Amino acid sequence: MSQREWADKDYYKVLGVSKDATKEQIKKAYRKLAQKYHPDANKGDSSAEARFKEISEAHSILSNDTKRREYDQMRSLIEAGGHRWYGYSPGDGGGNVRVDIGDLGDLGGAGLFDDLLGFGFRGAARGEDMETQIELSFEEAMTGTTVSLSQGGGRVRIPPGIGDGGRVRVSGKGGQGRRGAPPGDLYVRVRVKPHPIFERGPEGQLMVRVPVSITEAALGAKVEVPTLDGSVTVKIPAGTPNGKTLRVRGRGAATAKGGKGDLLVKVEVEVPQKLSKQERDLLEKFADVHKASPRAHLEQYLGAERAKAS
Repeated sequence: MSQREWADKDYYKVLGVSKDATKEQIKKAYRKLAQKYHPDANKGDSSAEARFKEISEAHSILSNDTKRREYDQMRSLIEAGGHRWYGYSPGDGGGNVRVDIGDLGDLGGAGLFDDLLGFGFRGAARGEDMETQIELSFEEAMTGTTVSLSQGGGRVRIPPGIGDGGRVRVSGKGGQGRRGAPPGDLYVRVRVKPHPIFERGPEGQLMVRVPVSITEAALGAKVEVPTLDGSVTVKIPAGTPNGKTLRVRGRGAATAKGGKGDLLVKVEVEVPQKLSKQERDLLEKFADVHKASPRAHLEQYLGAERAKAS
């Protein structure tokens, strides 16, 4: 890209933000547009791919304080007419040099313009870090996977157990370096689709909610519980209360350090919504026999309130 082309681009307009936008506003605008025009969401659409590249380029400039300041100075020069006189002191001598944007030619986005105006790009400069986004299924995120990248090409290994919003750094796949400097890095932001029954916990822990009947909770039972790789039989102890969490070691998700975390089984006691006559009769007989009250610990407080009321 020529210096003129680079300078003439209105990156604020590309992202749809004002010139005094904050870094957070720029970041928010970039993410919204990047998600809309990402090649993975617009397969075969060359215009969307070009728009995505333009958005990424704008973000790489405006999200960097130094680059943004230099870009703003360059834009101010253009808006002022494309040329001005600047002081220039080679060696001990003095003098002035007239800088005209149109005379700079193809400098690859850097070079003479930087040296004359002192914009800070003196010598080699490492390429800009960039970011792209991918979406994984819950299972892929928990077990780890390898994905192809549309930005920068190549493939990247996603470690097991990564959470929604996690990032993976790919060295050398970001923006090109200047004057022989190395390229920047590419950060792959991971979005994880929610799972209908599993929830992710820390350090490879995996949680699943398992409904049990009131008789299974009261009498105890063995129930089959799903995992990410098959199923496991879990013993429900007699008298298990609603909300009790049971731990099955080593049957959770894979961890980045190797091995697997634990499976956490949260017991949810289901109360029947409709009862047959026979079921109702049996429960009433149980109530006649089972006299222990689950609210015994509240009696002393209930008595005090009754005494006050009378």
